[in-house]
Amino acid sequence: MATDDLQLRDASAVLDKAADENFPVAPFFLPRAWRDDLMAVYGYARLVDDIGDGDLAPGGADARHLGLDPAAADDRLAFLDAFEADLHRVFDATPHHPLLRALQPTVRRRGLTPEPFIGLIEANRQDQVVRRYETYEDLAAYCELSANPVGRLVLAITGTATPERIRRSDAVCTALQIVEHLQDVSEDLRRDRVYLPAEDMKRFHVQERDLAAPSAGASVRALVAFEAERARCLLNEGTPLVGSVHGRLKLLLAGFVAGGRATVQSIAAAGYDVLPGPPKPTKPRLLRAAGAVLRGEG
Repeated sequence: MATDDLQLRDASAVLDKAADENFPVAPFFLPRAWRDDLMAVYGYARLVDDIGDGDLAPGGADARHLGLDPAAADDRLAFLDAFEADLHRVFDATPHHPLLRALQPTVRRRGLTPEPFIGLIEANRQDQVVRRYETYEDLAAYCELSANPVGRLVLAITGTATPERIRRSDAVCTALQIVEHLQDVSEDLRRDRVYLPAEDMKRFHVQERDLAAPSAGASVRALVAFEAERARCLLNEGTPLVGSVHGRLKLLLAGFVAGGRATVQSIAAAGYDVLPGPPKPTKPRLLRAAGAVLRGEG
């Protein structure tokens, strides 16, 4: 197989994960240029997370693209360092990784800056050394790196960034990150990570061994309900972002908010028992949530 074909296959393996996200990444109703740019940014963000989580495709192709010995690919910090070096080539040279080469036209066309991209790398560096969060403020600071840059990039790509929209977007993105953490409590624990603030666990008398149970007891359910309500309030805080824009962008942003709301509703419908597996919204629930957001309902 030709080198270009191999690189396209490597990139497609990452981009195909978009279908499994809680929110629409680049839906069909958007202009083609927006879809292409959003998918380029998604490919970047997904790959950074895969590096940080050790979820890269087997075979070592990503390491080779970055000039790393595949045998040393388990050194995630070294991998992230190499990826950041290649990111900088997006702005001043020619990057080596195919997903970063795909990102370069988007960066140039939209005048994007390195900061949000670096934030996503920093979040994954933090994941390698910080595995517990004492306070909600600590967790929110992590979300500032791990989630909020994505919303800011969407606004930049669509040419709609203002300070107020960025503030609302940050609230939505932090909420979506909290919701994802709630869905993935069991999976994260298997990775020796806990994204439930320790102060909240103490408040609800939850210990880590409780999170390893096959199903949640009353204390864990109460804790999850508390965090879900926190996410719901953040989504409500960010919802005016949808009404501040028009046309197809309004539909896209409504999809982000609705994805978060519908997932919170699914967690509630599961009795806040997230331990057997991630509660996921059905398509009808997503559509109802999207309609409510577009109508401006809380």
